Amino acid sequence: MSDEATQSSGYPRCHSDPRPEPSTPTVVQLEEILHNNRVPLSRIDEVWPNLYIGDMTVAHDRFQLWKLGITHVLNAAHKQLASSGCQDFYGTAMDYYGIAARDLPSFDISAYFHPASEYIHQAVDILGGKVFVHCAFGYSRSVTLVLAYLMTYHHLSLLDAVNTVAERRRIFPNRGFLKQLRTLDIKLQQGRKV
Repeated sequence: MSDEATQSSGYPRCHSDPRPEPSTPTVVQLEEILHNNRVPLSRIDEVWPNLYIGDMTVAHDRFQLWKLGITHVLNAAHKQLASSGCQDFYGTAMDYYGIAARDLPSFDISAYFHPASEYIHQAVDILGGKVFVHCAFGYSRSVTLVLAYLMTYHHLSLLDAVNTVAERRRIFPNRGFLKQLRTLDIKLQQGRKV
């Protein structure tokens, strides 16, 4: 990503750029970018200001989440694992939103793009709001929802969103999720041209 495309924080600009919209990469191109990602796999990473992606281990560590100042938890694997957490688990310390997504290429995760993006947006929009988005490994489902949020609310192309998150975390959404993100990217690009 060029220096022109980033702010001083290292994140892409959120406003209109006079350059033409990039074309949407193919799934194979996206997979190649992700295969070449050499960022070490970790339990939790801040991938955008006040937006973290992580795994189930961190989701069960309320003390670590409290130390990080997490105010909201979005679980993309709600009720998929025996102890996947819920609002009762976090009590009044954190707001909880669960999505029962399956990490299968045939699963329609796009049905959750809008509600998850809205939840993340509202959470980071409040003073002191920090969101932790997780699934089992923080590798596919949670990443897909965060990419959709960056594309929808920060007007990043799919390629810019993938590069932004992949610079900070090892990620690899499954092929079906990448196809659904491509569809979203094309739709958003067409909407901006109107």
